[in-house]
Amino acid sequence: MSKVKSAQEAVGLVREGAMVAVNASSGLLCPDAVLKALGERFEREGAPRGLTTIHPIAAGDMFGSPGVDHIAFPGMISRIIGGSYPSGPSNAEPPRIWQRILANDLAAYNLPSGVVFDMLREGAAQRPGVLTKVGMDTFVDPELEGGAMNAVARDAPIVRRVAFEGEDWLYFPALRPDVAIIRATTADENGNLTFENEGATLGAMEMALAAHNCGGLVIAQVKRVAAQGTLKPHDVRVPGILVDVIVEAPDQLQTTATVYDPAISGEIFRPLSSFQMAAFNPGKVIARRVAQELKSGWAVNIGFGISANVPRILIEEGLHGAVTWVIEQGPVGGVPLLDFKFGCASNAEAFVASPHQFSYFQAGGFDCSLLSFLEIDAEGSVNVSRLAATPHRTAGAGGFVDITARARKIVFSGNFNAGAKMRIEDGRLVIDREGKVAKIVPKVDQVSFSGRRAVAQGQEVSYVTERCVLRLLPEGLTVTEIAPGIDLQRDVLDQAATPLRVAENLRVMDAALFAEDPMGLRL
Repeated sequence: MSKVKSAQEAVGLVREGAMVAVNASSGLLCPDAVLKALGERFEREGAPRGLTTIHPIAAGDMFGSPGVDHIAFPGMISRIIGGSYPSGPSNAEPPRIWQRILANDLAAYNLPSGVVFDMLREGAAQRPGVLTKVGMDTFVDPELEGGAMNAVARDAPIVRRVAFEGEDWLYFPALRPDVAIIRATTADENGNLTFENEGATLGAMEMALAAHNCGGLVIAQVKRVAAQGTLKPHDVRVPGILVDVIVEAPDQLQTTATVYDPAISGEIFRPLSSFQMAAFNPGKVIARRVAQELKSGWAVNIGFGISANVPRILIEEGLHGAVTWVIEQGPVGGVPLLDFKFGCASNAEAFVASPHQFSYFQAGGFDCSLLSFLEIDAEGSVNVSRLAATPHRTAGAGGFVDITARARKIVFSGNFNAGAKMRIEDGRLVIDREGKVAKIVPKVDQVSFSGRRAVAQGQEVSYVTERCVLRLLPEGLTVTEIAPGIDLQRDVLDQAATPLRVAENLRVMDAALFAEDPMGLRL
């Protein structure tokens, strides 16, 4: 019997109350055609109802790949476990899934992306669950929020603190999906899958294993179907013995708003001159100062936000290749991309499966992480995962908690406050209008990163803004550098909503940061 079916035939196999795992990262690898068909089935039949959906990284976004929004009808999903969620501008209508979460129509959880992959791997091996310290003393910890995003989830906790061999651990139960919906480029008639036009594989193999080993169904959306026996075995990333149904979707996007870019899938390498450099402004100053924290030969994780421009700073300074960039979706090396294409890299050296990349991150195997912040508090804790006033503006924590759990060195970056109007003039930072919202506060709205735990573990943590650099020391959050043109009291201490310490050897930031020409960076 042929494994190739229409999307409508495939989703007709999904049962009421099923646990459905979806492999995606925003638009990257998003099996949008299958999810769309599943939502259309619900609109026609009112079924399947009561689904639990699993998304280690968000399925879909607000920019052309609806993803989970295709199935976010009242009654269709009763529980959702996500490392991240679709996000976008605060002035846009919230995605349908966020409307369900905020209305308490379903139980919603935000757990670390790597831990969700681990939960699926435990399910695949028929083991009971995950013991880990990832998430301790953050919002994932049941002593804080347990990863619950709404009242319904708080009434049905997932994670527990347990004692094991004299230590406290977080316990996450194994996930045993009934259905896995994954995506690739090509399937042969036996269901063997290759990913030659994709920018990652994410957790396709792990999801397929989990569903198959738990007696479930594996649906693979692909761009094309080839004759059996025509795919090279070294190219196959998911074997056909795990795949039950193939759905052909020739128009699938490579990633958000991108039909196809061969540099994303490593089929060609772009000239370095083709990458656009950041405009000279206070944001570029921050990225340059972050770059000064790096050392040649390091493996460096990079996150969304201002720090995503640091690879372009190195290109501009003639230092491309001096460090190797590693991102959670799996690319190693090359140039991480920006905006809609974030999570992809051009000119990558390798594509690692996301669960393996997260194992690397969770153990602190890399040298440094460059991440953003929404808020910093008096203990040096950071919030990146929740803005109470506009929840859909943030995607949740994603891999942030996995990455920061044991990272040896972390450089957070962002503007000192929100809403300031600034410019650079004659090598000095000029603040024309001060921001109205403090980002350095007595207590963050949500603890995505625990400053107290970082101090106890001896992690090296700094925070780079346009007007100053702060470091997390055992004595507290300390201003160590200020920008030229900045008044320490007026522009820094008075603009923080919590007291800051000032280093005895306070320095002025390097003048070269504030000049438009390349700064002669040395690592």
